[in-house]
Amino acid sequence: MSTPAGLLLTPGAGANRDSPALVAVEQALTDAEPPLPVRRADFPYRLEGRRMPDRAPVAVAHLRAEAAAWADELGVATDRLLLGGRSYGGRMCSMAVAEGLPAAGLVLLSYPLHPPGRPEKLRVEHFGQITVPTLFVSGDKDQFGTPDELAEHVATIPGPVTTVTLSGAHDMRGAARQQEVADAVASWVASL
Repeated sequence: MSTPAGLLLTPGAGANRDSPALVAVEQALTDAEPPLPVRRADFPYRLEGRRMPDRAPVAVAHLRAEAAAWADELGVATDRLLLGGRSYGGRMCSMAVAEGLPAAGLVLLSYPLHPPGRPEKLRVEHFGQITVPTLFVSGDKDQFGTPDELAEHVATIPGPVTTVTLSGAHDMRGAARQQEVADAVASWVASL
């Protein structure tokens, strides 16, 4: 695999592209040696001022367009880009890749395995189609999926998977926690 040329990073459903966790990841990667360019992107519902997240087909189509534009700007194909995001954003990126969007890898922060308190409503049906290197960074008290639940379901991903479990919940609040997340992403990217 060739070195990734950039990262397209997307927010969780209740946040926008300027969420502190995404900014921390961008800072860590652009400060790395060598630096990795990062583009933080919002979904259509955010751009239009709506609160309800887009359904998957709309979000995935938007990701395809954003990835193509970012790759074009960098002078590469989308298979040289890492795609990822926090919660909803990461889930949409993983679905886009499972549906055939070429990518160098996935960066999934606080992946929402299921709604809180509803472990029967799994969001993993596409995992078997993910063949690219994938990083999961989650909290040990994440109400959207415990470390044991995550381990069980990521085992169905055929591509190489790295799981990093940090202390904390789903929200990734606080500068120290955001830095831990950013450091985990930067370390994984450097290992590719």
